[in-house]
Amino acid sequence: KHLKKVAGKVPLGKRLTTPAEVAAAIVYLLSERSSHTTGQFLFVDGGYTHLDRAL
Repeated sequence: KHLKKVAGKVPLGKRLTTPAEVAAAIVYLLSERSSHTTGQFLFVDGGYTHLDRAL
């Protein structure tokens, strides 16, 4: 019940992040494509962390 409530608040798609989406972020961070990426937070949550909400 709680997960459905949380998923309903996610701006991109009203769903939770999938394991494949997390894996894709990890692959990116381990790849040469991220070689010029420094000091960043990579949120893989469909924009959920940027909501003004109380849980």
